Amino acid sequence: MNYKIVVDSCGELTEEMKQSGYFESVAMSIELEGSTIVDDETFDQADFLKRIAASGECPKSSCPSPERYMESYAGEAERVYVVTLAAELSGSYNSAVLGKNLYEEEYGKKQIHIFNSKSASVGETLIALKIQECEEAGMTFEEVIQTVEEYIESQKLYFVLETLETLKKNGRLKGVKALVASALNIKPVMGATPEGTIYQIGQARGIKKALAKMTEMAAEGIQCGENKILGIAHCNCRERAEAVAEMIKEKKKVKDVIISNTAGISSMYANDGGIIVVI
Repeated sequence: MNYKIVVDSCGELTEEMKQSGYFESVAMSIELEGSTIVDDETFDQADFLKRIAASGECPKSSCPSPERYMESYAGEAERVYVVTLAAELSGSYNSAVLGKNLYEEEYGKKQIHIFNSKSASVGETLIALKIQECEEAGMTFEEVIQTVEEYIESQKLYFVLETLETLKKNGRLKGVKALVASALNIKPVMGATPEGTIYQIGQARGIKKALAKMTEMAAEGIQCGENKILGIAHCNCRERAEAVAEMIKEKKKVKDVIISNTAGISSMYANDGGIIVVI
């Protein structure tokens, strides 16, 4: 195996990606009421969501340690690519960079590149798949980096959640000024800036109208869709995710669609019913 792709666990790996042998997930963790929940194969989403709902505290995420990243760089792979949660939202990117420095101090130089996804969830998934596509096309290490960085800059992320309470408590909504009282059932349509911060781009009354508005915005933002994969992450609402995919495909042609259930840390923000769209 000449290359390896490391993704922090905010990004979802499909079953095919897990079975391929080219991808490794590095676990983040969540602190809730004095206990640490590791976002790995032991993560129990149903129990976690119940604990969040019952708790008066806000869960806090912790990024993988530099030492854990350092471990992931070891092995036979000559080229290692890392995809992290947006640096504006987490310390995962900086931790990955420190892990690279530690590795090189211990073992010498190696072709390792860390990508700041400027995204999250299925956005990281699509970036990891883009890296694989470039490698399988025979690109050099430098060509892969340039192509993927350009792809990251072109990505657009949209989401509609049943509640923004966790994001609000965690300070992720600093730039959001137009949050409306939940009593009116107003659902904001959210997006990500080019730097990876969260902002509000619209709103509608009720989840159905908010999702319809989001699909319109997502479709409008698609350029050269026949060459792009549409990624949709959901939290326990696959039918809703499939409906969103169909609405977007009715407006714009895309190369393929990946739909994934948020398995771990992403579900802390998505809660039941949340939809994240990346194109």
